[in-house]
Amino acid sequence: MKRKKREAGGPGHRLLRVALLHRCRLHGPVTGLLPLISAVSGCLLLCLAVLSLLSPPASRGHRHIGLVRLSHSGSPDRLAHGLEAELISSPAAVFHVPSSGGSLSRDPWSSRLSDFFHGCSNASSGFLTADKKTQANRYLSIATSGGLNQQRTGITDAVVAAYILNATLVVPKLDQKSFWKDASNFNEIFDVDWFIQFLSKDVEILKQIPMKGGKVLTPHTMRVPRKCTPKCYLSRVLPVLNKKHAVQLTKFDYRLSNRLDKDLQKLRCRVNYHALKFTDSIREMGKTLVERMKSRSNHFIALHLSGNVMSSCRFEPDMLAFSGCYYGGGEKERQELGAIRKRWKTLHTSNPDKERRHGRCPLTPEEVGLMLRALGFGSDVHLYVASGEVYGGEETLAPLKALFPNFHSKESIATKAELASFSSYSSRMAALDFIVCDESSVFVTNNNGNMARMLAGRRRYFGHKPTIRPNAKKLYKLFMNRTSMTWEEFASRVRTHQIGFMGEPNEVRPGRGEFHENPSACICENQETKDLVPPRNTLDSGRVIKYVNSPANNTADQAAEDDQDLSDTEYIENGINNPAGRQWHPLPDFLKPEQPELLELFSD
Repeated sequence: MKRKKREAGGPGHRLLRVALLHRCRLHGPVTGLLPLISAVSGCLLLCLAVLSLLSPPASRGHRHIGLVRLSHSGSPDRLAHGLEAELISSPAAVFHVPSSGGSLSRDPWSSRLSDFFHGCSNASSGFLTADKKTQANRYLSIATSGGLNQQRTGITDAVVAAYILNATLVVPKLDQKSFWKDASNFNEIFDVDWFIQFLSKDVEILKQIPMKGGKVLTPHTMRVPRKCTPKCYLSRVLPVLNKKHAVQLTKFDYRLSNRLDKDLQKLRCRVNYHALKFTDSIREMGKTLVERMKSRSNHFIALHLSGNVMSSCRFEPDMLAFSGCYYGGGEKERQELGAIRKRWKTLHTSNPDKERRHGRCPLTPEEVGLMLRALGFGSDVHLYVASGEVYGGEETLAPLKALFPNFHSKESIATKAELASFSSYSSRMAALDFIVCDESSVFVTNNNGNMARMLAGRRRYFGHKPTIRPNAKKLYKLFMNRTSMTWEEFASRVRTHQIGFMGEPNEVRPGRGEFHENPSACICENQETKDLVPPRNTLDSGRVIKYVNSPANNTADQAAEDDQDLSDTEYIENGINNPAGRQWHPLPDFLKPEQPELLELFSD
């Protein structure tokens, strides 16, 4: 009976006991001890190996937002009061996201060289005024396309087109039937009287086409090509205008060349930055939202998450489906976005990994939060988020809220009653976000859509207020490999990749990119400080590489690569090749050139 009890330990214990007795007999108790220890260690390692094989593998079906672990302690409402986010990489993780932004050598709330530059859009002495060049019986009307910022582009360019044609401009008609289905008229979003009065010296503007012979003159409708040059307008539109006397240009968005002479570019700036003023009710509500944000903190960040219904390639279900991007949501995400894609039979099959690698997908909310922390913004920063429906809802936003618990939106800082007169109109709601984003200390976007470009150019014009656009192509690689490095290394690389994407003066070479994003013809250098502005290094090809005070360890090859990445994010005109000889297309590869309904969705 006793023998049975002694052997009850199992075959493993019996094997160790036999090995011990055998060693002791041969070598004595001391010399047999080391092999015993080795045998025990081997058994332990074997057990660990078996356990690791039996353990369930880590799920690959969760979005990247699952990488942020929230240290819950105390009440479940702790998320609203601030959480320290820690990135899971292994049981002994080295990638810990700090709650503080750290100490930086620069002020993250201002641009270093902004005092050296100012917006300038006055006409030159040789620019003819409206009373000297407007021809009788020439009336130009336009019908805009898309959402608020796309319409803003069309209105701006319509004024220039009227000037080119020596025509009287009729107050533009806003798109009321497209995806956004906003029934607002021009005078319900913009101050129409101010618009007419401010531009009176440049172009004659009427609220409607005058009657002729007791009858209303019906305009002839036509469409011009995208990026039509002044010569194009004179050859295509002017003959029709002379014959019909009134012409309406339809689907009018990006229908004017990006490259114009300096006076016409300055006219663009006068329209966009001065003449287009929101109505009193929109401006007053926008001012209230800004004041409420500033009452919470001296500085605040406004983040356009591409969830806003006015944006292109937004982080919203429809736009994620169109973009062809994939964010690690497993089979559920593939099925949901695949079902949406089936609504448009003309969409080509896309390669999600390729889209992300080439920087064509917006950053996820979590990735935006990590980028901001790496750029020096701590968890105490107040964040205003301009977005509509976000794919994944609160689950998607949770990591961003953990990193920046002072999380606000117009719905959270204003009552339903205050927003009642705006909430049924997508363009008016977008206008409120536009005002807050424009007045923010720092504006951040996770995409390069119309609102991002419009605000980037406006903030350059009015003092180069910091505007952060992600270098998505470079950051993608970094985000994919972040668990294999320390936070310090990750943050350093983010700051390096973001050089040239922070809204600093002269980041983009004059003439490059969409003019509304880079209004270089309307940015003047202060003469009294001209000699103080640091020069920029260039390669033999003449391409701008970096400021001389960029990090010294950047090689010329790395800088040249960064410059190429910058051109990849710019909205280059069709037909103009980038320095590497590749043609840049503003729409994803899987879209056909002529798909009006998709062009409409992607263009704002």
